[in-house]
Amino acid sequence: MNKPNVVMVGLGYIGLPTAALIAQNKTNVHGVDINPKVVETINAGKIHIVEPELDQAVANAVKQGYLRAAVKPVEADTYLIVVPTPFTGNHEPDISFVKSATQGIIPLLKKGDLYIIESTSPIGTTEKMMDLIFSERPELEGEIYIAYCPERVLPGNVMYELVHNDRVIGGVDERSTEKAVSFYKDFIKGDLHKTNARTAEMCKLVENSSRDVQIAFANELSLICDRAGINVWELISLANKHPRVTILQPGSGVGGHCIAVDPYFIVADYPMESQIIGKAREINNYKSFWCAEKVQTAKLEFELKHGRIPNIALMGLAFKPNIDDLRESPAKYIAQKVLQNSNNEQYFIVEPNIEEHNVFKLTDYRDAVEKADIIVFLVAHNEFKDLKIADDKVVLDFCGVNKGLTANRSYAF
Repeated sequence: MNKPNVVMVGLGYIGLPTAALIAQNKTNVHGVDINPKVVETINAGKIHIVEPELDQAVANAVKQGYLRAAVKPVEADTYLIVVPTPFTGNHEPDISFVKSATQGIIPLLKKGDLYIIESTSPIGTTEKMMDLIFSERPELEGEIYIAYCPERVLPGNVMYELVHNDRVIGGVDERSTEKAVSFYKDFIKGDLHKTNARTAEMCKLVENSSRDVQIAFANELSLICDRAGINVWELISLANKHPRVTILQPGSGVGGHCIAVDPYFIVADYPMESQIIGKAREINNYKSFWCAEKVQTAKLEFELKHGRIPNIALMGLAFKPNIDDLRESPAKYIAQKVLQNSNNEQYFIVEPNIEEHNVFKLTDYRDAVEKADIIVFLVAHNEFKDLKIADDKVVLDFCGVNKGLTANRSYAF
């Protein structure tokens, strides 16, 4: 490969698809990841994550020489930071990965270079990284371009949405914004909306916080309906027939690298002002705990009724349907909590989108349904929707796999 035009620091669920997309446009991309196995896999033209169309995009980009991976960055013209931004145990945002990635490219920066953060970040992160760069390379002040442009894609449809979704681009100054827009317009068909870095950072957090609040309303409804003896799925369907009402569907909680994390970035910095946002996080976290308690109750009721310990199938581990991503997954939390309270029950853990897990022994979903006495739907994977379930099974449906389940047949939450 010729001298790379772009260095992509971070080759995960967003970084790798973005690198492949840019490379598809015949731009030389040097991907960076701290995991040597990830680097080896990509350089072999293969992928380490599940995402439709990504395998072919990476294979073609590597074969044509436009994409290669390494554990260290090299000199280029544009640097994209696409690394995780988790939170600590007290829900404080952790930007250490962004800082480390930035420090790794500081020695390589030169006049005219473009530096972009795509990682979801607390407000002010881009300015902090700008200060870090100029503290170590003061001669670059006013000579490079610095901007923030968050991703806003849906796992399972990333390759399409990277191209077609609108993007919000905010520079630390107007010239940086214009430079970043010029970069993205070469491979993005969606509209590019110009702003400043702080507004772009906040925009990403607000988008996901809004979703979290709306999901919390649906999950809270499911708790109320359980107490009231009302089928929440039917209720929401009827309420949504109002022309100005759109209630989302409840589930077993909220997970993923965005919605379950990003609201904390606002709450941490503005705790007094973010009352609704903070409460939504509490409700969605509680829903997972509540689901685990419901499984325990169903198990005890089965033992009392049948005089034996039941076999239990836990259906799904991913944070949403039809993907392999388990980050911040409420289903995984529920499975862990249920297993911690195990009393010699046999559990069948199901996740059709991954082949193996380092903690759970996985079972084929058809075998699990056949062998289990209690079937717990945690994620509405497509594979689960047409299953034939015997009438003597107890079904706990926390995600709407079968919204027509009746109270005497099972539990529908």
